[in-house]
Amino acid sequence: MKLVVGLGNPGDRYRGTRHNVGWEVLAELARRHAPDAKPESNFEAETLRIEVPPGRGRPVFESAQALLVSPLTFMNLSGRSVAAAARFHKIAPSDVLIVCDDLNLPSGRLRLRGKGSAGGQNGLKDVIEKLGTPEFPRLRVGVGRPPGRMNAADYVLSRFTDEERVDLDLAIQDAADAVELWLTRGLQAAMNAANAPPPGGN
Repeated sequence: MKLVVGLGNPGDRYRGTRHNVGWEVLAELARRHAPDAKPESNFEAETLRIEVPPGRGRPVFESAQALLVSPLTFMNLSGRSVAAAARFHKIAPSDVLIVCDDLNLPSGRLRLRGKGSAGGQNGLKDVIEKLGTPEFPRLRVGVGRPPGRMNAADYVLSRFTDEERVDLDLAIQDAADAVELWLTRGLQAAMNAANAPPPGGN
């Protein structure tokens, strides 16, 4: 089993904000693979087991199991939840995929890497600290830069406009596809799909 962690903040106040796109990707995976299941409360998080079957139009060879983890610790303390789940299930950092927002990517763009720095994402920074290593994959979903002189913290806690939401919903679908590929075919296959430029893009 592998862990797929979506970073975000709990509560209605934060629902649909830019900082919570990680949760939205996990919600899409839950909709696809466990639509009738009820999340459990473990590790200061909502957790849900899913099984991604072989197929879905791709040459995958076997199903894959994952535990979806949505930390309830608030973004900046996400590592506490992630580390607890990984220790309990004896899951190596290389089998922990973090899904989070990224200010440095254009809205709707994806970037998947097998390791790296936090890049200014405080939830990711705490995961690195609590796991004791940056050697774990992370899937970043671009939310764009704040306009004008808007504070970055205010921006990530704001909601998408209706126009932005159209592209974001497509990005969430693509991100869920990338997670499925990571689970069933491995990191390289998932990177090839997630990091490809959009049609007509650079």
